[in-house]
Amino acid sequence: MFYTRVSSSLKLLKMSSAPDLQRFQSRADQADQIISSLKQQLAGLRSAAVVNACEKEVSILSEENEKLRKEVESLKRNLIRAETRNGVTQVPLPSRTANTTSAPMPERIPESAKEVKAEKKFEAKPDEKKSTKKDPKSKKEKKQPVEESAPVDISRLDIRIGRIVSAKNHPDADTLFVEDVDVGEATNRTILSGLVKHVPLEQMQNRLGVFVCNLKPTKFRGILSQGMIMCAETKEQIELIDPPPGCVPGDRVEFDGYPGTPDAQLNPKKKVWEQIQPDLRIDDNGVATYKGVPFTVEGKGICKSATMRNSPIK
Repeated sequence: MFYTRVSSSLKLLKMSSAPDLQRFQSRADQADQIISSLKQQLAGLRSAAVVNACEKEVSILSEENEKLRKEVESLKRNLIRAETRNGVTQVPLPSRTANTTSAPMPERIPESAKEVKAEKKFEAKPDEKKSTKKDPKSKKEKKQPVEESAPVDISRLDIRIGRIVSAKNHPDADTLFVEDVDVGEATNRTILSGLVKHVPLEQMQNRLGVFVCNLKPTKFRGILSQGMIMCAETKEQIELIDPPPGCVPGDRVEFDGYPGTPDAQLNPKKKVWEQIQPDLRIDDNGVATYKGVPFTVEGKGICKSATMRNSPIK
């Protein structure tokens, strides 16, 4: 009797539990699928995060590399200027594509003056007479200045920030100002400019400007001018170019991509200024440019015209 009851109870339990077990199994399978999908999504998110992190790191490193490149170029320019001021001749580097395999072996350099004299004695032949006359053409070739081989671009100009300490009218020329200008040298320079009809005299006093400092000094009505102030100029208007805030006399104006060394003094016969000037312009934003490259004072900003736009610089 007892066995019969237990057996029937077990049958009832199995019959009632079968649907529940199927539901549980189905839910377990669904849970496994969700977990697998979540794992795949998590792996994708991790790989995307790694890619984004790598791209950010590459971007940061590229920016730092560009900053370092500009710092190196600036230091090279400063070194070249310092060497030039101290009389060190700048020699252009040979091309990297030069064929070094066919270059002849260098000759042995004598170790002392005695060896030089001895070699000269052995080279000389008593029965051969050498002409003592020197070719004048060879002298002229040797005396050619280094500047002639340099490219004609804005790097040939010595452009600096200067302060007009005082200005007055030229005693013998109605259109000229005579300006006492500090360009960062031991003594001030006298610079003349034909701005009387365009800029009031009071606006020329104690004012910063942009000056070309390596033009050949020229006399105007008996007064020697030792440079030139740079202006935006049209037929109707002339306006001085303003340096960026924080500039001091002697600050150099530089141009990205033109790292050459300025000439000590421009040769008027070579017309260097005349070849460069047509590419000097104020752009649509009032920025002073050379071939689209801004007039830049390192660490301080760019030079601008207050009101003029899209006009030549003279």
